[in-house]
Order: sequence, then C-alpha cells, then structure tokens
Amino acid sequence: MAVDLKLLLKRGALLAVANWPAIAIQFVAEMTLEGLLAVPIIGAAILVAVFLGADLSHLLQGSMRDIFTTIAGALLSQPPALIAFVVAFTIVLFGGSTLMFLVKGGTVDVILAADDAAGPIERDPITITTIRQASQFTVARFVAGCSRLFRPFLVLGIVLMVAYALSGAAYLGFVIYGYRAASNRAFLIGWTFVAAMAAVLLVFWITIVNLVYLLLQIATAAEGHRLVDAARAVARFIRREFRQLGGVFLLVFGIVVAATLVSVLAASGVGLIAFVPLVGLAVFPLQIVAFVLRGLVFEYIGVTALGAYVTLYRGHLERSRSAGEREPLGRSAALRPA
Repeated sequence: MAVDLKLLLKRGALLAVANWPAIAIQFVAEMTLEGLLAVPIIGAAILVAVFLGADLSHLLQGSMRDIFTTIAGALLSQPPALIAFVVAFTIVLFGGSTLMFLVKGGTVDVILAADDAAGPIERDPITITTIRQASQFTVARFVAGCSRLFRPFLVLGIVLMVAYALSGAAYLGFVIYGYRAASNRAFLIGWTFVAAMAAVLLVFWITIVNLVYLLLQIATAAEGHRLVDAARAVARFIRREFRQLGGVFLLVFGIVVAATLVSVLAASGVGLIAFVPLVGLAVFPLQIVAFVLRGLVFEYIGVTALGAYVTLYRGHLERSRSAGEREPLGRSAALRPA
C-alpha cells in the first residue's frame, strides 16, 4: 500500500520543528567546519599572493571549491607548496568532518526518539501540545546519541569521503583525458559539451551517494547494524520501497533546488544595494543575516528529509514484520500506510 508523500513530508517537517535545537547544533557544526577549512585556504592564498605575485582578491573569489581549485592551480609550479597545501587542507577537512559525524549521531538519535513519541502527528491538528509531544531533544539524549553512534558513523563517514575522492578522481581523469585526446577545434567544442554533461552526472551521482549514506545512518542507528548488515538492510529497503523513496527524494530535491534559487536571487538583490550611497553600508550585516538564514533553512530541510526517511524506513520494517519476515524491527514505526 502506498504512503501519502504529503503526510510523510509534513511529519518530517513537524519533527524537525519540534526538535529545532538539533538543527541549530548542526548549523553551528557546519559553520565550524567551514571556518576551519578557511584557515589553510586563506593561508595558502596569502602565500601565493606574496611569493607568486597573484591578486589576493581574485584568489578568494567564488565558493570554497572554486577558491581551492584556483589556489591549487596557482601552486602547480611549486610542487612542495602544493603538496603541503593539500595535506593541510585534508587534515583540517577530516577533523572538521569528524565533528560533523559526531553531531549527526546525536541528531539521528533525537529524530528516532521523536518519531517514537510523536504518534500520528501528521494527521492531527497542529497545536503546541502535539509539537511538544514530538519534542524529544535534551542535552543528555543528544550527547548519548553522539557517544553511541560516533564509531559506526565515523566508519560510514570515511566510506563516504572515499566515495567522494574516487568520484572526483574519475571525473577529473575523464575530463583531462578527453581534452588531451581532442585533436581539432570541432572535436574540442563537442568535448566541452560532453564534459559539461559529465559534471551534471557527477552532481547527480553525488546526490545519490548522499541519499544512500543517509539511509545507512538510519539503518545503523535504528537497528544497531554494522556496515555490511546496514548495507543489506538498505538494499532491501530501496528495492521494496523504491516508489515511495523516489517520491520523497524528488520532492526534497525540488525543495532544495527552489531554496537555492531563492537564496541566489536574495543574494543578488542584497548585492545591488551595495551600489546605493549610504544605504550600501547596510550590505554587510544584511549579508550576515542572509547567510545565517540560508544555513538554517538548508539544515531544516535536511532534518525534515531525515524525519521523512526515518518514518518510511520504520514503516518498511513494520510491513516486513507483518509479512512474517525475520527482520529486526528496531523501534516502533510511526506512520501507517495510507
């Protein structure tokens, strides 16, 4: 029987609202990671500007990925400096990511507890009482979840980082080989289009990898699986709930794309204010507010998706048990088939 996707997302959204401190903690952890990554980036940019004569403002333009690529390209003529920069960035990235894995354990544990306690919150009128019933965040529970799930989530995180590295290396190898193989201008133009399509496919592939990673976290936290057992459980879940899972994935993906477009438009509007005399002085605090709001909104969308996937996974476990399969249920499933 089909699960109502609207109710599923509504339930995830209400679980996220009820446990908003987890969203705030994840946002702080994310900002901490970005702040840590900025240290080797800014240091390398200053090094390139001083010793290679590059324009510092040009080096620090764009996203973190763009800045990293620009600095790495500038350091190609200095292999020891490039290696030192990559090693420093990797160390900081691993340390900051470890913090994210730790925090995610607490968030998943809180959402699992909220899913247990909320009841049919998606079908009841939205009141303070129903929201309070779903609010299961406490510092003790969050810390206990971090402690309980840190080791398995760290293993999953390392696997994710390896998957990222292999995917990025495969894409770069494909692009570099293609450009070297391009012998004439016409073929080069065609290859540019192929490379652009390959970049789109890479983004889609990374999105799928992130989805599987999240499902592995849910299976690990809900049932205490190790990596191999969690992978088998997730494979069964995807195979049997493919339509509902795909529906939730597409809806969340659409919401993320829409939120991204809105944030880009808002940033462009704020940027236009900079050209207005005197009023342009307000751009910097407005940019800070927009940055914080954007981060909180995306964290909220992520926790909403987590709540929806948890509910769908619990429903799958309950239906499997009802069918007489020997599959552990974990905690109770909260959403019944519509």
